[in-house]
Amino acid sequence: MTQDTLRSREQRTGWILLIPAMLVLALVFAYPILRAFWLSLFTENLGTNLEPVFSGLRNYQRMALDGRFWQTIANTSIFTVVAITLELVLGMIIALVLNQSFKGRGALRTIAIIPWALPTALIALTWTWIFNDQYGVLNDILLRLGLITTGVNWLGDPTLAMIATIAADVWKTTSFMAILLLAGLQSISEDLYEAHKIDGATPWQSFQQITLPLLMPVILIALLFRFAQSFGVFDLVQVMTAGGPAGATEMVSLYIYATVMRYLDFGYGAALVVVTFLILIAVVAIAFLIRRQLNARTLG
Repeated sequence: MTQDTLRSREQRTGWILLIPAMLVLALVFAYPILRAFWLSLFTENLGTNLEPVFSGLRNYQRMALDGRFWQTIANTSIFTVVAITLELVLGMIIALVLNQSFKGRGALRTIAIIPWALPTALIALTWTWIFNDQYGVLNDILLRLGLITTGVNWLGDPTLAMIATIAADVWKTTSFMAILLLAGLQSISEDLYEAHKIDGATPWQSFQQITLPLLMPVILIALLFRFAQSFGVFDLVQVMTAGGPAGATEMVSLYIYATVMRYLDFGYGAALVVVTFLILIAVVAIAFLIRRQLNARTLG
């Protein structure tokens, strides 16, 4: 049996093994998206008409003029960019610490993942209590330290409410980012650092010239995971602020939920889903292009 024949047989076996997984993905992923796209071409609002009426791209034209939609996109973008940036910086610091050899490292690694493992709704309730303007822990600490003279209405001010939701998200998901980065750090050989140290490099230079370049693919994947999760955030914001005050923390997922479940506007809600999905796909495509360039540069 020639090598080409063996390789062809292995490829055929691989495709056969992939077919069940591809069928499952088609059922749970592709079909709902295609169904949402088809539904977005109809006007179907149970509050005004029971039968769907074909309207073409009218829902998308309505979306282009929908100021509330664009405001939710802006809110979601701000939340996502700030949150994942802070999570990347803090997660990198935690990962670098957990990658060192010290007594109790295993226990500390286990403890570090606890915030990520806790239910999001429970975390949101906890942070709502922390940020409460009358009996919250944060205001009590600030009052005792003399930093404020009266309780701050953290969840009642548009800017402070956004900061509060970002802080809660960062506290919960930084550990997830840290674990992903830690896995990448452990794949880097210690011999590289030893050789670099012999050449007179400082720890900061080793971090810049060895750690970051080799860790960049992992960072990109971690950011991609967190972008998808942050851009679709729902439960955390719903419990803490319900999109308030005055829509300052209303994310696109909350707007889609209100459109479909409260206003029963299924056609327009489907159009919102399709556009949000296309935004996510565009970001994923850009990320893969960046990763391909990084791989090409590394091989070159």
